[in-house]
Amino acid sequence: MPMGRLVITRFGRLATFPIFLALLILFWERSIDWFSIPRYILQRPSDIVINSAADIPRLAEYTMVTAWETLLGFVAALAAGVPLGLAIVTSQLLRRTLYPLCVSLEMVPKIAFAPIFIAWLGFGLLPKIIVVFLVCFFPVVLNAIAGFSSLSEELTRFSATTGASAWRNFWRLRLPAALPQCFVGFKFAAVNATVGATIAEFIGSDRGLGFYIQIQTGNMRPDLAFAAIFVLTLLGLALFGAVTLAERAIIPWDIAQRRIRGRS
Repeated sequence: MPMGRLVITRFGRLATFPIFLALLILFWERSIDWFSIPRYILQRPSDIVINSAADIPRLAEYTMVTAWETLLGFVAALAAGVPLGLAIVTSQLLRRTLYPLCVSLEMVPKIAFAPIFIAWLGFGLLPKIIVVFLVCFFPVVLNAIAGFSSLSEELTRFSATTGASAWRNFWRLRLPAALPQCFVGFKFAAVNATVGATIAEFIGSDRGLGFYIQIQTGNMRPDLAFAAIFVLTLLGLALFGAVTLAERAIIPWDIAQRRIRGRS
C-alpha cells in the first residue's frame, strides 16, 4: 500500500471516534433548544464547561480522593486475586471449597456491602477501598483461575519430559498461557473500579466525586453534576488505558494484540 494512502487510512481509523464524539456533543448542544428542555433538567455542554470552571479547585480535590480510592482498591484486588487464582488451580481442596464460594459471591451485588462497611468503619478512606476491592476482586480471581487452567495437558507433559523444574515451567509456560485471560479480568475490574468508589461515596462520604454529584444534584445544579460525571469517565478511561498499555507491553505475542496492531 502506498505511504500516502496508508497514512490517510490510519488517520481515518484514529479520527472515527473523535468525530463521532464531536457530533454527539454538537447534537446535545443543539437539542436543548430543539426540544425545549428546561435548564434545571439538562444544560448544554458549553454551559457545563463554563459553569464548572469556577469550581475547578474543589473538583480537582475530590478527583484526587476518588482516584486514590479507585487505585488502591484496584491494585489490592490484583495483588490478592492473581495468587489466589493460582492457588485454587493447584489445590484440589481449594478448588472444591474456595472456587464455588468465589463464584457464589460474584453473584452478590457488592455495593450492598457498602452501608455495612461504612457503619463499621466510618466515613473515611478504608470502607471505599474495600468496596472497590470487592468490585474488582472477583473478576480478577475468576479470570485468573480460567487463565491458569488453560495450559493443555499435552504441553504440561512435554515440559515434564524436558526435565524443566516446576519453577521454570511456571515462568516459561503456565504464566504466559494465563496472562491473556488474566488481562480480561484486569480490564473488567478497571471498568468497574470507579463505579465502586462512586457508589460507596454516594452512601456515606464527605469527600469525593460521588459526594460532589450527590450534593450538586440536591442543589439543583445538574451542570456541576455532569462535570463530575465527565471527570469520572476520564478516570475510568485512564485506568482502562493503563491496563491496556500494560497488556500490549507484557504480552505483545498474544493473537488479540497482533490483530489490534494489524488493524491500526
